[in-house]
Amino acid sequence: MAPVKPILRALAGETLPTPPIWMMRQAGRYLPEYRATRAKAGDFLSLCYNPELAAEVTLQPIRRYGFDGAILFADILLIPQALGADLWFVTGEGPRLSTITDASGLNALKGPDDIHDHLAPIYETVKILAGELPPETTLIGFAGAPWTVATYMIAGKGTPDQGPAHLLKDTDRATFEALLEKITLATVEYLSMQIKAGAEVVKIFDSWAGSLKGSDFTNYALKPAAQIIAALKARHLDTPVIAFPREAGDGYIGFAKATGADCVALDNSVSADWAAEHVQPDGCVQGNLASSHMVTGGEALIRETQAIVKAFSNGPHIFNLGHGITPDADPDNVALMIETVRAGASKS
Repeated sequence: MAPVKPILRALAGETLPTPPIWMMRQAGRYLPEYRATRAKAGDFLSLCYNPELAAEVTLQPIRRYGFDGAILFADILLIPQALGADLWFVTGEGPRLSTITDASGLNALKGPDDIHDHLAPIYETVKILAGELPPETTLIGFAGAPWTVATYMIAGKGTPDQGPAHLLKDTDRATFEALLEKITLATVEYLSMQIKAGAEVVKIFDSWAGSLKGSDFTNYALKPAAQIIAALKARHLDTPVIAFPREAGDGYIGFAKATGADCVALDNSVSADWAAEHVQPDGCVQGNLASSHMVTGGEALIRETQAIVKAFSNGPHIFNLGHGITPDADPDNVALMIETVRAGASKS
């Protein structure tokens, strides 16, 4: 039977008169109701691991805006923690982890099958959402891609150039590749459990894919994504997968075919016109309004939103930002973006 929900229809390859909309980090600090709930939880990780409150912040932007998709509220670094790494957040600076820099650190981690007790609250959040979302809203699960997760595990924090991960890759490739493989296998287990709990789509976020060049991009961004997607499709044939190799540039071309992804999400370093020509012929694309428009708003937001919708109008498209919405965004600009997408489509 053909899917009914707009996002699932686009992921199945259907060109819709109005593209469905959701937003990366749509449950976030730009919303006053999110800030209130996070204060109630105490801190970020406590919010992630509290199923009732995590479900609540996931639902908040759906209630406010009527997005077509709700993305599970969690964090890509929960997998390292489930594997045994220490994880904490420093206010104003972001995540910190215990580092994996050699074989002994790698060998101290748990196995990919031993993560589920730690991640059980996340699966419970998915179950709550599956029961509470409006019937037209698609529930999206997610995980970080192995390369991006590895960059944090190796450096112990986010870095501007992913230098520590590149160094380990170049000086101790066996340890680096074994770490990537462990993360890959754990990611399959994690996403599979999200699907079992009720996720209708899953997304793989490779935020730092753009720092991989040439054969490294093929080996450490493309191939792990293909491995994860093949394993998920073997277990959950009908569950679509969105891949987001951010700042891949020409690497976006053919990525869907090479990995088996049902949709490729695009950052805003590529133009919609270019992506419509080079990426969309292979299937659904997602994106790619610059998140800065959610801060500045105005006519520029309207013009760019209309241009993206027009560029992608001849094929399957899910409207989204090119990266996550930022804490300084104005909630009214989000409403303006949605109104522009839906009004523009109704006029055409």
